[in-house]
Formats: sequence, structure tokens, C-alpha cells
Amino acid sequence: MIRRIGAPLCALTLAVTGSLLTGSPATAAPTAAPTNACGETGFDPSAADSGQTTGPPSLDLKYPWPEIVPVPVPDPPQDLTRVPQAPLPVDPCADPCPDLTDPAPEQPDAGSSESSESSGSGSASSSGSSSSGSSGSSAGSSGSGSGSLGLQVPRISIGPDPEPIPIPIPGPAQPLPPAPTPQSPPTEPGPAAPVAPAAEVGEVSLVAQLTGQGSINRTDKRWQVNSTDLGITWESGPGEVSVVFGDTFGKGWTPPGANGSDWRSNVLGHSTDRDLSDGMTIDSMVQDSRCHAVEVLGSRKVKNWETTTIPTSGFAIGDRQYMSYMSVRRWSMVPGMWYTNRGGIAYSDDRGQTWTKDPYANWENLFGRNHFQVASMVPAGDHVYMFGTPNGRLGTVALARAPKDQVLNKSAYQYWVDGTWSPVGEASPTPVMSGTAAELSVRYDAERDLWQMSYLDTVAGAIVLRQADSPQGEWTAGVPMVRAADYPKMYGGFIHPWSTEDDLYFTMSEWDSYNVYLMHAKLN
Repeated sequence: MIRRIGAPLCALTLAVTGSLLTGSPATAAPTAAPTNACGETGFDPSAADSGQTTGPPSLDLKYPWPEIVPVPVPDPPQDLTRVPQAPLPVDPCADPCPDLTDPAPEQPDAGSSESSESSGSGSASSSGSSSSGSSGSSAGSSGSGSGSLGLQVPRISIGPDPEPIPIPIPGPAQPLPPAPTPQSPPTEPGPAAPVAPAAEVGEVSLVAQLTGQGSINRTDKRWQVNSTDLGITWESGPGEVSVVFGDTFGKGWTPPGANGSDWRSNVLGHSTDRDLSDGMTIDSMVQDSRCHAVEVLGSRKVKNWETTTIPTSGFAIGDRQYMSYMSVRRWSMVPGMWYTNRGGIAYSDDRGQTWTKDPYANWENLFGRNHFQVASMVPAGDHVYMFGTPNGRLGTVALARAPKDQVLNKSAYQYWVDGTWSPVGEASPTPVMSGTAAELSVRYDAERDLWQMSYLDTVAGAIVLRQADSPQGEWTAGVPMVRAADYPKMYGGFIHPWSTEDDLYFTMSEWDSYNVYLMHAKLN
């Protein structure tokens, strides 16, 4: 989910294999690289490394180089150009836009019996952001020096690492809608319920690769989504779910990690696939041009100002869609950590085609201590509950709620503090459970009146599952579903809303292959 562009931030070092967790251990079932129905091979998320490094070892030495970057304020309006998606080809293995996604045919040199081998990825232009320090280029020598000993001389490169210094400059004024009417919610009791039975996780298996080369959805050929992460799903209408992904790259992307051209901070699709046993079929994605998924939530893409905008959850109330997001100021040099400007809420009234970031529904990250930067929001009963953690992957889980008709009115929120719902607890909410959590995903099962929470436990090195009879707990101990021992660079873990009492489906991201996989956990 979270990364610094060009550097592997898939997780903290997930070397611990879950020994700190309690409950029934999951039975992992790593697989080889999946192959789709068209015979295209995807990526193996259980691989220890990407297997892309060739040639001599490399050492990239970077030194900071200040760079003044003017930033117009306020944000300019986002381009809302949208293009309806044409029906996908009847033959699922036919490319709908080969002129956009397929490599040009090789043109052999005249008079030569051999043609140069094409990379098949085009000229990876650097619109957006390209990787630095993780590409492992093999250009140059093939290893000189003590050849008889099989030693290779490292390739050393020294270059500047631009460190932007954003300077705000006045831009065209943008009219703001009227602020919501201030509310004065009461202080109400909110005792925790008795602890629920812990989930019994049986076999956990990889169902399908959902995105990228070799995926069942062939997103690289259909929407120029060659690599992406997250895969947050919510029921957006009767018989339909929305699925939103994080930082996305197009043609020219190469593993490992987030890098390349055609960078979009997020993209969104829809699915009506009820049978998840063979994967989740994506029917369409929001487009700004033919066969091109659009960035639905705008991002300034200026380091130290707003590097990217990452979705964290979604839900629907009536005909309106809501999406929580975080505005990332910059990635930390410490793996698994980052700094945010704020957590916020956006909404859509046209089935997710266009989105508006509400200017008032923001939780500003003052002094880096706000607990509602990475949020998972869930409607249940008369309220929408917001589970939140600070920026980074080492925060505790806090809880707030608002009436369903006041989701965008920050003054209407109550925060869970010492067993009560308080209107003044944003700065000091009480954690709903012990330990730290990252990339929360919370689901309310109305049929069983049961709450489920999955998240990345970076300390234990696992994606775990907890259950509770009320949002404020008490929550059961975390039961591992997948471990770093089986998927060394996994992260995420977002529950599909159409999971059942017996079968829990969730999306898992993997850093090196930088794509999304559907996982299935059998609940006993």
C-alpha cells in the first residue's frame, strides 16, 4: 500500500514469522507464478526476490541537492475528462487497444541476419516519477577484475538526489462551498462488549492475481495498469463492488516496486463478480481516454508538499459514494514509515466517475500525532465508524463515529475515550486494542452482528484477523492469515464485502511484483 516512489516500502523488515501472535495459525499455501487463461504468466508473490537483478552488483550513491519548486495555492481544479468504456472484446485474450498497450513490431536491421532484441516495454518516459536506487541496471561491464575467481567489480554511480523545497505562490482563487452547520454532539456511554469468539482460520490460499501482466483481468492490456497495489473494495450498489487501487504505473514498468512512467496516484474499477472462488473479475475502470484508467483523486506529486494521495477505504450511503484518503507529504528514509499532511474524505455522486475532496472533512496531521491519518470507515446502524491510525505502520488503532447524515461534518464526530463517546477526544483517543496496526480493513457483518478487522502487523510479520461484537471491542487477539515467512514482501489485507461466515476473501499486495492478489481464508 504505502511506499516512497522508487524505494521498496512494502513493509518493515518482516523477518519475524508470527510468533508474537495468538490463536489458530493459518495454513499457508504459497504458489508458483500464476498463469491466466490466455497463457500469460504473472508474478509469484511468494518469491524471496524479484529475480530481475543481472550483471555486476551496483552501488548508487546519492547526495541531497536542494531544488526550489513553486507550488500554486490553492490546488488547481482537477481535469474531470471521462471517457465511457467500450465493451471488452468477446475473446478475453484479444487486446482492446493493441496500438496503446502492445509493443511495436521489431524492425530488423537491413543486411543483418539478427535483429536486436526488444525489451517489449517501449521507451519508459519519466512522466510522473521513476524509480531510483532499486532498478539494478546491468549496463556497463559484465564484471572485470579477477575473472578467474568469478568476482565482479561493483558498478558505482554517484549523482544528486533532488530535495524539493516547495514555495507556495498565489494561484487562481477557487470558490468553496458553504461550511456545514456546527454540531454539538453529546458525551455518551460507549462500553466495550465482552470479547467475541476468536476466528478459527484454516487453510489460506492464493486465488488469483488480479492486476498486471498475467492477471486474470489483464489490466495492463485493458486499462494500462501494469502495476499497482491495495485493492480496497466496498459494496457500491446492488450487486456491485467498487475496487480502488493505490499508486499505479503503466507501460514501461519493470519490477521490483513502484516505478516507471504514467504514474497515477490511484485508479478505480467496478466488479459484479459474485463467485470469488476463481478470482474477482473487474468489469470496467474509470477512464480519461481510451483504455486508460484515470487518477480519480488528484495529487500534486511534489515531494515535501504532497507526494501522492492514497485511498484508505470506501463505503456507500444511498446513491453517494465516500472514500477516505491520506495526503502523503513525503516518504521516510525509514522503511514502512511516511509523513502525511492530513486524512480526508472525498465523495462521488456519479457512481465513482468523478470525486470531490471535501474541504472541511479533514483531520490535519498537526505535529505528526493525529490518529486518523490512515482510516477505515464503515457504516453500521445509525452511524459511520472511523477506525484510524497515525501516519506510518507503527500506530495504535483509534475510533470515532458520526451520524450517517453528518459524515462530512467534522464537528459531528464523537471519539471513543475511556469507554465514552466524546466530542473532544480527537487529540487523545483511547486505543481500541493493544499493539500496532497498519493498513486497516474493517467489515461489519450485519447478519451476524459481528465486526471483523484485518491489518498488517509489522512487528509479528503477518496479516492478521480480529473479531468483536462492537466497534470499540473488546477485540479478539490477532490470528495470522498470511505470514512473511511465506510471502516475504506482502502487505495490505483488505476484506472483500461479499465474504461469508465460512469464506473470507481479501486482497494482498506484494512489493517486488507490485501487484494485487485475491486471497481466500477458510474460517472453521
